[in-house]
Amino acid sequence: MHFLRRAAAGVLLAGCAELVFADDLSLPEAIELASRKAPALVANAEQIEAARQVAVSAGSLPDPKLLLGIDNLPVDGPDAYSFSRDFMTMQRVGLMQEFTSHAKRDARVAGAKGRIAMAEAQARVTRLDAIRQTAAAWIARDTAERQLARIQLLVAENQLFDAVIRARLVSGQGMATETIAPRQESALIDERRDALQAQLEQALASLRQWIGTEAAERPLASGAPDWSIDHERLLHGVQSHPEFGLIDAEARALDADVAEAQAGKHPDWSVEVAYQKRGGQFSNMMSLQFSIDLPVFSGSRQDPQIAARRAERRALDASREADVREHAQMLESELAEYHRLRSATIRQRDVFLPLADEKVSLATADWRSGKGGIMDVVGARRERIDAQLRLISLEGEQRQVAARLHYTYAEHAGEQP
Repeated sequence: MHFLRRAAAGVLLAGCAELVFADDLSLPEAIELASRKAPALVANAEQIEAARQVAVSAGSLPDPKLLLGIDNLPVDGPDAYSFSRDFMTMQRVGLMQEFTSHAKRDARVAGAKGRIAMAEAQARVTRLDAIRQTAAAWIARDTAERQLARIQLLVAENQLFDAVIRARLVSGQGMATETIAPRQESALIDERRDALQAQLEQALASLRQWIGTEAAERPLASGAPDWSIDHERLLHGVQSHPEFGLIDAEARALDADVAEAQAGKHPDWSVEVAYQKRGGQFSNMMSLQFSIDLPVFSGSRQDPQIAARRAERRALDASREADVREHAQMLESELAEYHRLRSATIRQRDVFLPLADEKVSLATADWRSGKGGIMDVVGARRERIDAQLRLISLEGEQRQVAARLHYTYAEHAGEQP
């Protein structure tokens, strides 16, 4: 009984843990869900399976052929089309097998393996895209929700501001026109809330695309991971980018195509065995026949094919080098943007936002003492709203760039493409 109670308690705790886990959607969990459930990845898995099935028969010989026929059948004279026993008409049945050269079959096997590698590499590229898009959507939703939460606090502050103005008016210290300012600010807040709500819905729509509606609509866990942005590690990760794995797999397939084109100069051959049945007064017969290809015109047949495949291979090498340079340039641009955003975020948090708070305090104090007007207070409050929302926006942008850098380069650093 004690064991049963412990087992039941364990199941209950596991269920509670699962409920807690299901309550908040963290970014790592969203990434894991996208890596498993993105429809594009399911399609890639089927493409890999298709390539593997094709590879099963890549090096096989052609199917044998059944031969049925009639030999020595008269076609004119009084016995035309006659199967008379007086003639040497033969009914023939046989088998013919073609033997493709080993070079061609080996090249086809290599090509099939290359296409499997291409399908697998494409799956890695698709997975990377799913991860990046999911991270971008999660961060965009988190940013929008944080800004909306800030807006909600501003609504409460504005209501307090409105109460202060009305109290001053009742006490004879204010003017009736001042009561318009809180309502104007309320309309401004509503306008910004609508824009942020639209951004939130867009982020949710993108998140649903990658992890499904049920998971996408769960509350978000607080905070995105703090990715370490190491310049050297990121540079090392450029060569390991999944896109280059796809190019390298395509190169293997093209090498196999070159080998198959070269194997066209190796002759194929076939053998045919037939049994021939004749009339009763004649002996039955058997025949054996060999045939072999004669690639004697390779200059106009095989050589152009070889040259074409080699040109495609050289073009792929040049394309890979161009892609490496493009990714290196993109990395440097993203790093520069990350450092800019990091500096801007620190400046916004440590300089602009405190100054905006100070300006609101000073403008409010001047207004209450009669040295300043209500519009000075309104203007200062709007600047503070801008500063608060911009800080959250800058933090979101910095996380977006950090996520792209991490998942595009750092996560693959050291891996073989």
